[in-house]
Amino acid sequence: MVLYFYPKDMTSGCTLEAHNFQRDLAQYDKRNAVIVGVSVDNLESHQEFCTKESLTFRLLSDADHAVTSSYGSLAHFGEMVVAARNTFLVDPRGVIRKVYTKVNPGRHSEEVLSALADLQNVTEAR
Repeated sequence: MVLYFYPKDMTSGCTLEAHNFQRDLAQYDKRNAVIVGVSVDNLESHQEFCTKESLTFRLLSDADHAVTSSYGSLAHFGEMVVAARNTFLVDPRGVIRKVYTKVNPGRHSEEVLSALADLQNVTEAR
């Protein structure tokens, strides 16, 4: 599973990152990897974001910040609280295999796909 945290629906960086994950979805499917995006936005915001941007992968609303906090991905900018742009690659047993912090949304999907290939090659070699 690719569990990625992002700051805010319908902002430029978050939209770019989501589009790239969507663009590469078939490649993730080939690697049996599910994409799940998480932000502290509410369900209505996620629904609008998915509809507007034609996103077909899951977005988790973490309005109470529980999941975001548990992954150490809560960021405070003055009065505003958002999810930090972090990604976790989680294997089928629930073990975190790779962590990305402060990612570049423009090239992040390619980085994740490369890491998945590397992780799966290591697993297959065992």
